[in-house]
Amino acid sequence: METPVDAPMKDEHESPKWKKSIVVFVLGGPGSGKGTQCANIVKQFGYTHFSAGDLLRSEIKSGSEFGAMIQSLISQGRIVPSVITVKLLCKAMEESGNDKFLIDGFPRNEENRIEFENVAKIEPAFVLFFDCPEEELERRILNRNQGREDDNIETVKKRFKVFVDSTLPVVGYYESKGKLRKINAAKPSEEVFEAVKDLFASET
Repeated sequence: METPVDAPMKDEHESPKWKKSIVVFVLGGPGSGKGTQCANIVKQFGYTHFSAGDLLRSEIKSGSEFGAMIQSLISQGRIVPSVITVKLLCKAMEESGNDKFLIDGFPRNEENRIEFENVAKIEPAFVLFFDCPEEELERRILNRNQGREDDNIETVKKRFKVFVDSTLPVVGYYESKGKLRKINAAKPSEEVFEAVKDLFASET
């Protein structure tokens, strides 16, 4: 019996146009400036920007059967399976009309990466990694979110630990394949984007 997990995907025998697309994964610790730089890349280079978390939230808001299932998993305190996130990404790419995509904050872990390769059957053109020391990430988050309880030093340290434990192995995997493009994200935002511009001009 078909489950709602299969709903967003088209028939496997079709060849969706996004399979010929340029996909760039964007990774970095909390506070590394991924969102700001993705917005700059969209304006300058015409990419479509997707955040896996935003797609999940959007699907829940849509009131679809698929969204209800995601909401149910989250309500039960369960992690949304990677296959669901990947299928939402594939659906969003298919519907976008573009052929160049930034996927922000994904893959968060090895399971995400393996599922993307298995379901989407495409590899990223490269992985953009915003490298920033933990001390600088802490300073940024605590400065920009003063007064927010969820951004106290203990929470920030936990978020960074999850990033190190789960996401850095993904960064290492793509580095071993020669697909990692590392940017020094400790510099001011304008300088970071100059490095990003040079990278995209040479890569695409």
